[in-house]
Amino acid sequence: MSPLNQYHPHLPSWDEICTSYIFSIFKAYITLNNNINFLDNSFHRNYIGFMKPKISNLKKHIGFWMRLVSNNVSHSFARKLENSGVSVAEWVVMREMLEGGDTISPSVIADITGMTRGAISKLIDRLLTKKLVARKESIDDRRYQELRLTSEAKQLIPKLAKLADENDEEYFSVLTKDERKKLTEILIKTAELNKLTKFPVE
Repeated sequence: MSPLNQYHPHLPSWDEICTSYIFSIFKAYITLNNNINFLDNSFHRNYIGFMKPKISNLKKHIGFWMRLVSNNVSHSFARKLENSGVSVAEWVVMREMLEGGDTISPSVIADITGMTRGAISKLIDRLLTKKLVARKESIDDRRYQELRLTSEAKQLIPKLAKLADENDEEYFSVLTKDERKKLTEILIKTAELNKLTKFPVE
């Protein structure tokens, strides 16, 4: 019994006071915890959502739609070329050789297409095997090679170009003439401003 209880027996004992105090603290803790849970359910998610960095939707990227269209257009063209026994990369090289005149060197082709000289060398070897390209070493410098398209290649290129035209028409005929022109201008501008010069061959 506490000293106070000796003179005031109606007062609670010290143990009762301590027990009541502890119970009050515990009750306050429970109340606070419930309030925190309430805040968590009401506001915490919004707060966390506000603090987290926003993750952009995949389909909001221009690149997503460009890849979707480009992959389908490219794969379709590659399948069309299979019957001719020529890959897209080989077609690109032959088409640029036709633009380059009667003869052209591998290094010039590499510069035009943006491909490495090693990659061009492998493509030229494949075209040589298919008898679509002929090679001649320079009389003055045997390290310098001159390449030319064979008659077979010159007959094949217009057919492949027609396939390329048909493939474009297959996918882009859904656009108006002005839309196709605008799309081409936007893509050319994007490539030029970003200094993108390597030809797509895959």
